[in-house]
Amino acid sequence: MEFPVPEASTLAVAGAAVSALVEGASRIIRGKRDFLELLTAAILAGGHVLIEDNPGLGKTTVAKTFAKLIGGGRRPLVFKRIQFTPDLLPYDITGVEVFDPKTRRFRFVPGPVLANIVLADEINRTTPKVQSALLEVMAERQVTIGAVTHRPPEPFFVIATENPIESEGTFPLPAAQLDRFMMRLSLGYPSREAEIAILDDMPSEKVLAALEPVCSPGEFMAARETAAGVFCHSALKEAIVDTVRDTRIHRGFTLGASPRAALHLLEAARALALVRGRTYVTDEDLVALAGPVLAHRLRLRDPRSEAGKLIREICLARLDGIKTI
Repeated sequence: MEFPVPEASTLAVAGAAVSALVEGASRIIRGKRDFLELLTAAILAGGHVLIEDNPGLGKTTVAKTFAKLIGGGRRPLVFKRIQFTPDLLPYDITGVEVFDPKTRRFRFVPGPVLANIVLADEINRTTPKVQSALLEVMAERQVTIGAVTHRPPEPFFVIATENPIESEGTFPLPAAQLDRFMMRLSLGYPSREAEIAILDDMPSEKVLAALEPVCSPGEFMAARETAAGVFCHSALKEAIVDTVRDTRIHRGFTLGASPRAALHLLEAARALALVRGRTYVTDEDLVALAGPVLAHRLRLRDPRSEAGKLIREICLARLDGIKTI
């Protein structure tokens, strides 16, 4: 079967931008190529990412890296970092109207969520009220203050971090908010060789400070449009739907994935295919993404089970025997 291919010039620009992003990030995040490809695919698909891992592994550095790599041009991207704490209030992140005594009128002071790239650091340390305020802008790409709606600039995506080993002073994310994240990723510990390189180069301090943009916002948005046009065979779309539906009846789960999860899996697969230099989705893309896209949306019946492992098995069963080429 022949796959519809985007115009050569469009594909070249998109491929160069995506490749530059992954290679640039590899200079800072050592030995984590698979992680960086998945993260790039998520933001390329217009999704938000939750990075859940132990302290000191570079979760915050990842967000800062991508903020520096996407820039240049007349309007550089705006990057904002929010350190979530229990005493944070909704208007601290969304913005607030203040009275100006000179003009005798109220004026809007925008909050940090009205930026291109928002780093929500330790998102589970703030109250549900603040999490709900963040949910609106993540889901609807808008902030409502009074009767006025404000929208963040494009591109817009949230990279949130979470420490999974502490429960004191934290507020677990509700299922509705977890469902808004396209992927939940984990960095994991580096290899011995990568850790030695980190000691030698200190990339988060020395290399990151000198990092230059590798693609403009315009090139990034063009790559996003190209990713949305990547071909996905109807058999693979059926496999996506069947995999998601299987989570709703599988005895290992008490809560299955939503239709939004199926849409996110398709969008992420198209973006990952472009990241890997293809203009079509393969079954390998779906297997690689099933865990990161679906696992955080599910509730396990047995807490000792691994959601990612169960999802992978379900996805492989649905893809068995499918021929798309």
